[in-house]
Amino acid sequence: MPFPTERLRRLRTSPAMRRLVAETHLDPGQFLYPMFAVHGSGVKERIGAMPGNYRWSVDLLGEEARRAARLGIAGILLFGIPAAKDEAGSEAYAQDGIAQQAVRAVKDAAPDLLVITDVCLCEYTSHGHCGVVDEGGRVLNDPTLEVLARTAVSHADAGADIVAPSDMMDGRVGAIREALDEGGFTDTAIMAYSAKYASAFYGPFREAAESAPKSGDRRGYQMDPPNWRQALREVELDIEEGADIVMVKPALPNLDIIRLVRDEFDLPLAAYNVSGEYSMVHAAGARKWIDARAVTLEILTAIKRAGADIIITYHALEAARWLRERGSQHRGGC
Repeated sequence: MPFPTERLRRLRTSPAMRRLVAETHLDPGQFLYPMFAVHGSGVKERIGAMPGNYRWSVDLLGEEARRAARLGIAGILLFGIPAAKDEAGSEAYAQDGIAQQAVRAVKDAAPDLLVITDVCLCEYTSHGHCGVVDEGGRVLNDPTLEVLARTAVSHADAGADIVAPSDMMDGRVGAIREALDEGGFTDTAIMAYSAKYASAFYGPFREAAESAPKSGDRRGYQMDPPNWRQALREVELDIEEGADIVMVKPALPNLDIIRLVRDEFDLPLAAYNVSGEYSMVHAAGARKWIDARAVTLEILTAIKRAGADIIITYHALEAARWLRERGSQHRGGC
């Protein structure tokens, strides 16, 4: 056999050549940065399992938001942590609740930054579940919808650009869309956590948000990891109910699901590079077992290559800096 004339290595001969033919590109404008808001003042509290991430009081939240905006990050995803919790999760929809205060603070500090709010009850309920719970500990779907809709409207009223229901109750996108429209918030978009799996990768987040369930688990409402056809059905239903953006969570163990959703539907697709994925990279990097920077950018590239338009990631700030540095180096060599 003659040696082949087609040599694919020709297109890998230099950094400039590899950039020229790159099929996937990362940009900070595709990132959303999750942030945790708490009551108080002057609070910048380290999250032990998530180095580089903090719980922020409202007075400090704005400057961190401006920092994200200066790096070109598209927006932030806000999680509120109340000072006190109750069975009903009432601070979730309170006019002066922590999430509502945080939205106003970020909008004042960085008006052009998109503000997305997590719409769920797990951070606010004393039992730690994502919905209304009966005396037997069962999470009730339909009574939860009213609370979620009320919460979404309160976030929109505070100035949120996008509300993001993460509870995985059936019918919640439709209930929220109807409530937003009735409240005059027709321009407020919904980013649905559509294919949200019951994952072991959420542990560090539950420390950060103080949201672990006090009993049982969330497998009765979050998706079962072996299922992929059900993921497509979940996405389809959310689109039918009025979702503007759909999401797959977590991202890294579900790259196949991201690709399936991308191939099947035309809506903007978000993927959540979750806390456990972040923490593993940082833990291994701290021990010099991996090059954390290279691994992070490889992971984010893989998520983008799988089909995500939007990447929610705790790496947002550092990845945006690295991409800026890489761009500066490339321009300096021209």
